[in-house]
Amino acid sequence: MNKLKNDPDIFGKAITAFFETGDEEDIIVHSPDFDNDVIPVPYLFRGYKEMPKLEQKALQLCRGKVLDVGCGAGSHSLYLQEERKLQVTAIDTSAGAIDICQKRGISDARNIAFEKLSEEKFDTILLLMNGTGIVGKMKFLDNFFKQLKNLLAKDGQVIIDSSDLIYLFDADEDGGVWVDSSKGYYGELTYSLSYKSETSARFDWLYLDFDSLSLAASKNGFDCAKIYEGEHYDYLARLTIKK
Repeated sequence: MNKLKNDPDIFGKAITAFFETGDEEDIIVHSPDFDNDVIPVPYLFRGYKEMPKLEQKALQLCRGKVLDVGCGAGSHSLYLQEERKLQVTAIDTSAGAIDICQKRGISDARNIAFEKLSEEKFDTILLLMNGTGIVGKMKFLDNFFKQLKNLLAKDGQVIIDSSDLIYLFDADEDGGVWVDSSKGYYGELTYSLSYKSETSARFDWLYLDFDSLSLAASKNGFDCAKIYEGEHYDYLARLTIKK
């Protein structure tokens, strides 16, 4: 997600308040399609043992020079740097989050958007907590894969997770699900965030089913393998450039 000019740094303010004062007030997630949800800020500081199995598996698959995209408070990067002893670059569009990442001891934490990176190569590009979200909409998938190619070292890998939102739709008697395709892909959602008295601008966020990810990957010259499947339609995938 690119933060718009003058858009409040919701994640940065919440992460900073928790880190500096222990303030645990939730981030509220708003969507025109669903009831409000919350992001508990302490969860962004979880250790390896508190992470879901999917995230643990992802961290174990990381190798070489790692790019942690959308690092938040830096919990994944810290584990890779301190426990796995890997070279990690942590990036996020939240300036406040990056400031806390640096204070937590991450050696290379940068306030930059994924699509703005250039002239660097990584052995592993890590995108977790619905890593496909930053794509925004299906129509931007080709650009996303182009940037992955730009940043991947030879024999590099992309470790990415997402969820298939098909479970939100009612199944018929035969177990099939009808989705109104005229409304666009069902995993394209719009959100805004609020924290205390501030609310962000709306932004697009993409939940991508595995088959759609695999098709887009193949079209763009990538192999796609499902590495792990969670209990709630979530999955972890590994992308590599086709030989």
